[in-house]
Amino acid sequence: MVSMGCQMIRISPSTVAGYIAKAVVATAVVTATPTEAHEGRAGGKLMLTNGVSSIEGSSGGGISTWAVIAGNETVDGIGGSAHVSAILLPDYRWESHGAAIGIRDRLELSYARQNLDTRDVGEKLGIGRGYTLNQDVFGAKLRVAGDAIYGSAYLPQIAIGVQYKHNLDPQIVAAVGGRHASGTDIYVAATKLLLRQSILLGTTIRYTKANQNGLLGFGGDRGANRTIQVEGTLGYQISRQLIVGGEYRSKPDNLGFAKENEWKTAYAAYAINKNVTATAAYVDLGSIATAERQRGGFLSLQTAF
Repeated sequence: MVSMGCQMIRISPSTVAGYIAKAVVATAVVTATPTEAHEGRAGGKLMLTNGVSSIEGSSGGGISTWAVIAGNETVDGIGGSAHVSAILLPDYRWESHGAAIGIRDRLELSYARQNLDTRDVGEKLGIGRGYTLNQDVFGAKLRVAGDAIYGSAYLPQIAIGVQYKHNLDPQIVAAVGGRHASGTDIYVAATKLLLRQSILLGTTIRYTKANQNGLLGFGGDRGANRTIQVEGTLGYQISRQLIVGGEYRSKPDNLGFAKENEWKTAYAAYAINKNVTATAAYVDLGSIATAERQRGGFLSLQTAF
């Protein structure tokens, strides 16, 4: 697969984030319309339709962000979720945990802490065996159009969002050639569950310069500016409680010392009940900081209300 790294016309991230923030505030104070209100009551979402927690804390799949909003509540209330996830790889161990709040199925606010245990690779890189890279991710997502389940099959749920990522190891970022220890991703996501066909479709366009999701900083000697990257998901809902599918995520390749590849997964998510969902996946994360063929297992547990 070829990573999509087309350059985009330069736009000030602060300007875009400002417009999104204004839209969030404006929408959050609008009362739900009668048409929306019939879709459900407290805790009224169908199982699995709020997604699971991504490694960045937003609702979606394991590695991709979807347009759905966290929690089980519909337009009548406030819901939320919390998660813990782990990715077990030949040379690394990746862990994330966090929480998200969904307000009237319109606005999502999320947080995640990411930790990457470098194990033996840390010693080879000169930072010490088992050195753990850490990052905080703060997110905001606004649903702007459509519905993931109801309405026209040709109009997906569409959301815009930002994720501010703050790397807690700036000295490592500088050592590997990263230009910044913090950065902001901007994205547009579209998601649709075709109930009659039991098919889930989703795509996200992300504007980013994050290296390995930000754990190796932002920008580098091979690229300093943000580029457009693509995320996608395709799933089949076997039952109300079980969905299987695959995900894809292209990524920038900004660091000269280590090539960065796209990510791919094959997953199964099972709703144990309305409040607890378990996800397991096979992941192929390619090369990470000189370690090739990082393929392994992804496990996640989410609780939602």
